[in-house]
Formats: sequence, C-alpha cells, structure tokens
Amino acid sequence: MTKLHQPQTAQHSSNSINASQDFKHDSPNPPKPLSIAERVGKPAYVDADIVIPVYNEREQLTDSVLALMRFLSSPRHSRFPSQSQPSYFPLYSWNIVIADNASTDDTWPIAVSLARQYPKFVRAIRIPAKGRGRALKLAWGESHAKVRAYMDVDLSTDIRLTDVLINSILNGGAEVASGCRLLDESHVTRSAKREFISRSYNVLLRATLGVTFEDAQCGFKAISAEAAKFLLPKIQDNEWFFDTELLTLAQTCNLPTYIFPVRWVEDAGTTVDIPDTVRKDLEGIKRMRRTLATSLI
Repeated sequence: MTKLHQPQTAQHSSNSINASQDFKHDSPNPPKPLSIAERVGKPAYVDADIVIPVYNEREQLTDSVLALMRFLSSPRHSRFPSQSQPSYFPLYSWNIVIADNASTDDTWPIAVSLARQYPKFVRAIRIPAKGRGRALKLAWGESHAKVRAYMDVDLSTDIRLTDVLINSILNGGAEVASGCRLLDESHVTRSAKREFISRSYNVLLRATLGVTFEDAQCGFKAISAEAAKFLLPKIQDNEWFFDTELLTLAQTCNLPTYIFPVRWVEDAGTTVDIPDTVRKDLEGIKRMRRTLATSLI
C-alpha cells in the first residue's frame, strides 16, 4: 500500500477504488452527520482545496492563512524532494478553506473577513460542533477540487512541502498522501514527551491493526476526489482518530498511497488534550479491529 520516497505508479483513476467497494464497516445505523451552518464563498472547480480546521484560533488564523496564500501565489516549481533527478510540475489552482468548528472566540468573524477580502482564494465554513474529522468530512465532502488536502493552522509542517502533498495525487498517481515525521529523512523539532507518545502510538497501530504506514496523525494529508467519495462515507470517527481511520482504510482497500518525510516544528501553544485523545484513540483502535475482522475485503 505504502511506498516511501516516491509515488506509486498506479494510474490516477477510479479503477483501484472500484476494485474494493465491497468493504463494509460495523455501524449499521450511523448517526446523521451535522451539516455546515454558515459559509462564505462556494466550492470552486480547482485543482486543490486546502482545508484548515480551526477551533478558537483567533491569534494565529490570519497570519497562517496569509502565509499560505503568499506561498501558493509565489512563482516556483514543485518536485518530489527525494528524486535524484527532480521532475518539475506545473503549478495548480487552489482554494484555502477555513473550517471553523464551533469556536467561541473571534475565529469565525476573522474567517469571514478573510473570505470576503480574498474571495478568489479563500472561503469559510462554520460547523456547529467540534472535531477535526467532522470538519474534514464536511469540507472535503462538498468540495469540487481534484485534490482535497488539509493542514494544521499552526503550520507546523513546512508549507513548502504543500506542492509535494498536492502533486503526489494530481500528477503522481497516488489516491492518498500523508506527511510522516518518523522517517529518517524527516527533520522534527518537538518535546521528548510528544516524540515518545507518537512513536508508541504508531507501534501500537502496527501491532493491533497490522498497518504498514508510520505517523498516522501528522496533520498534513490529502486525498483525491475519487478517494473522498469512496472513503469518507466509511470513516466513522469525527475527531482525532479520523486520520488513523483514513490511512487504515486506504491500506485495507489497497489505494495507492504516498508517504513522504517532512520538516516539522512543534507548536508550543497546542491545545490538544493528550489524555482524552489517547483514550479516544484506544476506543477507535478497538472499533477498527472489529471492523477489519468482520468486513469483506
């Protein structure tokens, strides 16, 4: 499923996805999902939608969106960084999508202001409940883009790798792409505690779910439009386990996936509740084991 350092050579089409459509999950009556409560701007037919999920991020939202806009608007070539002979790709059209998860501060008014100030490049949606997974399901689900990506608002992953993320799907034949902080080629700055938790979690995933990918929770991922239609209805989690479930289902269904090293710097002001996240991840692993054991693959 996963091939490190260069994209798999499968053709970018729905063929590999259609081959696995007998996959079923173990929730016969899933709860009805929440819908988008407000939006500024409409989905555009672009190459890539880049979603930034946010909850109470008024301090850094503007700076992060403007920094990403400057990069995406800059004259440059993109390439897969591990190739000895770089292959350059044309630039792609894009939208930044701010997905606000029921913020209680000024995050939504700031998102509205950015979308109105830059209507060709930014749109905003407000979802009346927390959860990164929920935000991505709704933002990716209504997207018209060929590639649906997301990154964390703190821009911990070097945004210069956005081209690798997008082009691995747009031009590289992958259906799913994810940055990885645990490869030898990655350059990561973070606390020993976070490093230990991350590595321990991924060892646990390998032991319990039999996955081969590393670093399930890196907040730097993308999927193709075809993969979105196929995978999103099957992903049950609406919070942090969403990422793990996405990659696990992609591997189970043999979707071409590109995992690549990143440069990543920990945000000292992160608001992630680690104990609560660990508890929910363990529940998600237990559920996924049942799903994989009872599904027709």
